[in-house]
Amino acid sequence: MRTYYNRDPIRILVVRPDRVGDVVLSTPVYHTLKKSFESCFVGALISSYTKPLLEGNPHIDVMITDDPDGESAGGKRFREKIKEIRSYNFDVALLLLPTKRLAYMLFLAGIPYRIGVGHILYEVITLMYGVSRHKYNPLRHESEYMLDLARKIGARDMWTKPEIFLKEEEVHDARRYLLEKGFDTGKSIVCIHPGSGHSSPSWQVGRYAELAERLVATGRQVLVTGSEAEKKYEDKFTDLGVGVAAAFGEFSLRELAAVLANVSAFVSSSTGPMHIAAAVGTPTVSMFCPLTACSPKLWGPVGNSSKVVMPTENFCQTRCPGDPHVCTFESGGDGTSVEMVFSTAKEMLHESEVLHLKDTSHDNPPGYRK
Repeated sequence: MRTYYNRDPIRILVVRPDRVGDVVLSTPVYHTLKKSFESCFVGALISSYTKPLLEGNPHIDVMITDDPDGESAGGKRFREKIKEIRSYNFDVALLLLPTKRLAYMLFLAGIPYRIGVGHILYEVITLMYGVSRHKYNPLRHESEYMLDLARKIGARDMWTKPEIFLKEEEVHDARRYLLEKGFDTGKSIVCIHPGSGHSSPSWQVGRYAELAERLVATGRQVLVTGSEAEKKYEDKFTDLGVGVAAAFGEFSLRELAAVLANVSAFVSSSTGPMHIAAAVGTPTVSMFCPLTACSPKLWGPVGNSSKVVMPTENFCQTRCPGDPHVCTFESGGDGTSVEMVFSTAKEMLHESEVLHLKDTSHDNPPGYRK
């Protein structure tokens, strides 16, 4: 096996300045590196937006932010970023997100060994080592693909569960928030997240409102979350009355994670918040598309109790719009119905509620996790 470093302890930079879900799914890499290489120094190159998701992570020694469309834009900032990376004297860089800009940045920063994915032209030009994609399996999970880069440099003690490290105070603050919203934290709270940023197929918002109404009719409570831009949907939920509260644009990423650590289940399509929920141990009910690029085998939640709802058999062959970013699962027809998701959510909730009843202490709500 090739040795990708010349000293001990090794200094490793993990590069993933990407979207929320991708960053959450990259967290097993940091844990794996710390388990595999004694006393190693691990850095994370990430975006400013997703940096909070890695705060408090004991497996990361330093975080470097890169925002090419923001504060890192322009040639001057590019050179400054190279200088900043160079100052840490990394031995190895794992390029989990392959882009030309990042490939040249790592090359010019003087990192001796840079590991990428496949054999992209700019990686060849920058003399980057690649992870073999011989016998490539398109339905292997994205988190496993990222761990391949750690395996490439000799990591063997693999960690596979995504992690977000919250302070106890953050979780308790989130619980107080729920109390102030009028929730009974001794009973099940379901978080529904209607938005997907058009990154994956998702229902039209009215179907989520119908689901919320049906859950409330069973005695459960519903918190609806989303971005500030999705606040226009708020009226569809607040009109449902007691037992439903909307929180569009109210949370930072860490605040959302802390709230999700207090709820009993999270319902959405394939989204970044779904991965946040999984990372804090919240059971998830997720709607997925069977297309290879959208498959739960590639992008499903990892490490938590989860249930996936797919369109009915043969639906996609006959009714697919051809673009998963605009697909709504034909929610009023025979695709992914409200009844399908409602039944799955009830099953998930029943499981968590039974476990709660078996617990001798009821100081925490049914969905609470440290």
